[in-house]
Amino acid sequence: MTTTFAILIVALALFIWGRWRYDVVAFVALMVGVIAGVVPFEEAYSGLAHPAVVTVAAALVLSRALQKSGLIDRLARGLTVFDKRPLWMMAALTALAAFLSAFMNNVAALALLMPLALQSGLPPAQILMPLSFGSILGGLTTLIGTPPNIIIAAYRADAMGAPFRLFDFAPVGVPLAAVGVLYITVLGWRLIPKERRGRKSPEDLFDIGGYVVEAKVPKGSESVGKSIKELEAIAEGDATVVSLIRGKKRLPGAPRHEVLETGDILLLEVDPANLDKLLKGAELELAGEKGKADESLRSGDVAWMEAVVPPGSRLEGRTPSGLRFRSRHHANLLAISRQGKPFRTRLGRVSLRAGDVLLLQGESDTLADSVAALGLLPLAERGLHPGNRSEAFLPLGIFLAAIGVTAAGVLPVQIAFGAAVAGLVASSVLSPREVYETIDWPVIILLASMIPLGQALEATGGTAWIADSVARFGERLHLIAVLAAVMVLTMTLSDLMNNAATAVIMAPIATGIAAALQLSADPFLMATAIGASCAFLTPIGHQNNVLVMGPGGYHFGDYWRMGLPLEVLIVALSLPLILVIWPL
Repeated sequence: MTTTFAILIVALALFIWGRWRYDVVAFVALMVGVIAGVVPFEEAYSGLAHPAVVTVAAALVLSRALQKSGLIDRLARGLTVFDKRPLWMMAALTALAAFLSAFMNNVAALALLMPLALQSGLPPAQILMPLSFGSILGGLTTLIGTPPNIIIAAYRADAMGAPFRLFDFAPVGVPLAAVGVLYITVLGWRLIPKERRGRKSPEDLFDIGGYVVEAKVPKGSESVGKSIKELEAIAEGDATVVSLIRGKKRLPGAPRHEVLETGDILLLEVDPANLDKLLKGAELELAGEKGKADESLRSGDVAWMEAVVPPGSRLEGRTPSGLRFRSRHHANLLAISRQGKPFRTRLGRVSLRAGDVLLLQGESDTLADSVAALGLLPLAERGLHPGNRSEAFLPLGIFLAAIGVTAAGVLPVQIAFGAAVAGLVASSVLSPREVYETIDWPVIILLASMIPLGQALEATGGTAWIADSVARFGERLHLIAVLAAVMVLTMTLSDLMNNAATAVIMAPIATGIAAALQLSADPFLMATAIGASCAFLTPIGHQNNVLVMGPGGYHFGDYWRMGLPLEVLIVALSLPLILVIWPL
């Protein structure tokens, strides 16, 4: 028991520290537990076959099919009626995010709506945090809305013989989501600092003209006859040629072997501190005034796009120079913004983080593909893709069929959703490759690693020890106060570490407390499910909060301003609802 506690405490500290990815921390903790003998060898990988893990993976694939169908775009297109009514637009977007998140992955729902939100005319900081919080609230309403609900339901099946059903979460979750959306749109957004809400557009994240400049190769210059590669060498890595203009011809992402000629116009990405050194060393002249570089980047067949690094991206922790944007992906990295502040140093050496916003430039007809290949989420304007009507309704029909047989109790959710995934592949709605690319493998590894450790906590008596300790203390408190304490503790952990890991750890503890007090486990499990999903105080507690941090220009401390009243409201409202629907 002591060994298990030590492993989990160290893992918790590493989750909070955030230096290592949560799936790496969880897997290392599992291996330590196996070697230390608290997890039997034969159960080390049992988590991969756990119903919760299979259900989460299948739900992600079904979300992808709905996203690809174009049905969500049809819904989003209807919001254009609120174009001239900003607060109504905010309310509609937040409510739509909550609705979509009840039936699809909330990260996918947020990613779908972010471009529309940024086109709404509202300042990014005013709309993106409400959108993120709305999508989190929507996940409270159904079994498949969020991984913690799936984990709690699967744990109930193991502990009590029957899982929570698909809509068992709705009687509590729907009122919470409705009141939460109302709070966000009426009061919550006003609590975001005014200096953040003052940003008028996502373009304000960058000042392109400040460090992308036009330079001309004059007659008699030392640069005539030299290649772009040689020119960049003069700058010793402090400048990059992002485009070459020769007469009426434009060469975006000019080949490094291209030889310069008199009169060539170069678009240079350069740190202002190093601009004079480059101009003198290469004998170049500035062409045009500051700001015209921005126009050049947008003209002709050249396009630019803002995109955000999502949580769990393969780009996290890597530098642009190592990723080789231009040679591998045919795109130039022009700028990086982190928490609303652009980098004005050598971009090639910046270690990318989730939530960073990248400004990319490339050819108009290939840039979107390059962004997708990099695994980035686009923020720039995009067209809606309604798709073919028959193709759109096929994935919806398969999804509704899976929902129907699950709700009717014909099949358990992991079987129904697994069959739905098989149907999507068999009907060519999704290719096998898309299925594997859609699954959030870090979350799957996290769950598969934490489940055996959670079982070890029970097997070694750790859960019973915690539960007995809390029960002895709880005897001096009202039982409702104990239930509230479980929810608040779960919320606190979820604000500091991954919500799925929080649910894995807290589910057996909550059940143990209920057993020690000789109460029903259901209200304690419901309180745990709500607490695990309500991560509103920090950007690290939920992937959606990380996702909007960069585009919204938020600081770490901005989240609790709107999130703390929301969490207080949720606790105050959810406790009476739980006690009425799931009595002690």
